[in-house]
Amino acid sequence: MEPVEITEAGLTLRPWRPTDADDLHRAGQDPEIQRWIDFPRPYRPQEAQRFIADRTRQWAAATAAAFAVCDAATGRLLGAADLQSIDRSRQLSEIGYWTAPWARGQGVAVRAVRALARWSFAELDLRRLLWTSRAGNHAARLVALRSGFRIEGRLRAADPAPGSYEWVGSLLPGEVPAPGEVGPAGPGSLEARRAAVFGRAQPTLFASTSRRELRLRPLEERDLDAVVITCQDPDTLRWTTVPEAYDRAAAVSFLAHCEDCWAGGTAACFVIADEQDRYAGSIDLRLSSGDPLLATVGFMTAPHARGRGYQTAALAALTTWGFATLGLARIEWWAKVGNVASRRVAEKVGFAMEGTARAALNHRGTRADAWVGGLLAEDLAPPSSAARTSAGTGNRPAPGQVTV
Repeated sequence: MEPVEITEAGLTLRPWRPTDADDLHRAGQDPEIQRWIDFPRPYRPQEAQRFIADRTRQWAAATAAAFAVCDAATGRLLGAADLQSIDRSRQLSEIGYWTAPWARGQGVAVRAVRALARWSFAELDLRRLLWTSRAGNHAARLVALRSGFRIEGRLRAADPAPGSYEWVGSLLPGEVPAPGEVGPAGPGSLEARRAAVFGRAQPTLFASTSRRELRLRPLEERDLDAVVITCQDPDTLRWTTVPEAYDRAAAVSFLAHCEDCWAGGTAACFVIADEQDRYAGSIDLRLSSGDPLLATVGFMTAPHARGRGYQTAALAALTTWGFATLGLARIEWWAKVGNVASRRVAEKVGFAMEGTARAALNHRGTRADAWVGGLLAEDLAPPSSAARTSAGTGNRPAPGQVTV
């Protein structure tokens, strides 16, 4: 395949040259590139030289098309975009890209991906482009969305790390936004807002009762023994769907689940920590898969921490954060009928009890009725000595996952 150059939207995409090796090596030292891109570690100058030589051979063999992305006016290297493999028989390829640290925030990747996609469909007669990325790479996901890709799901066990998975998407001819077009997931969109939140480390939120300052922080391994004790408690078992023989292995799986939820942007799971930073309970906000403005809250309190107002303060802090930071329009609370303690917490925060959903819960093999409550931003109870919140930096659960 004859190497080509593509010029569009202020960029030139051209084959790699030996003279690019120094800039490529410098870009390869960037922690974000090393985190998400399969670069050798450490990335030495000879690795950059080998990369360029390999991409030149791929052009000759017509197995891939790798481009250095450069500023059209100055020629400066800004990043990379490539067709990582070209399947002529099936008329498809997978696209990859990265932006050098000195060129970020200028829309380089979006412009490059759109240009490469247009060329792929027009000149190579491809009928489909694929995109994959490890879950958690929200910047790459946003680029894909802005380039017209449809995120179609996730590939389980796509990475050797336990529990990890990859996002997968596709792009068809006619779906690439025109040069300069804002397209889907543009600046200010809900997708962009969520990417900015979940693309960073999980924050810590702050709340207080009349006597104590609390922190809502990510679950850690040191909390797992307390999680086991809480999930073995008779009241927890009575009102939730946690496994009846809850053990350390189940807690380890829960930790992995919480980390995956944050990476995937599907839920925010927090530990409620007391003033000594000890586990006092768990609380989470799970985003609806069908309605991006809807979430469901679930919580449980450690036996030793009940009756102290911890959950009320934590729920107020988390729902405030959900409305302000995630842009939610509605948060729901579900509980098995009879879970009065959980209902009191929800009502103190401002949830309106909207009724009873008959046989809505699968509770240990039997159908159970559920109370349903809804909270809008304007329903939040005003801060008081019982629930002062400071959302610092900060699913629908299977119904019935809330407890005292």
